[in-house]
Amino acid sequence: MKANIGRSDKLIRISLGLLFIAGGIYYQSWWGAIGLIPLFTSTINWCPLYALLGISTKEKETQTN
Repeated sequence: MKANIGRSDKLIRISLGLLFIAGGIYYQSWWGAIGLIPLFTSTINWCPLYALLGISTKEKETQTN
């Protein structure tokens, strides 16, 4: 698995994941479990949907000599 999630994308996923989980806890709903998906993908820096669509938000690494 090649990383395909960039820094800003990762921060957004973490924020949304935590918001979904908090909302699920507040409203006592299992829908909060959906928040685990963006948290998990941000943790491993890889999104299967991005891989299928050939998308990457990861910045290109530059080499300095």
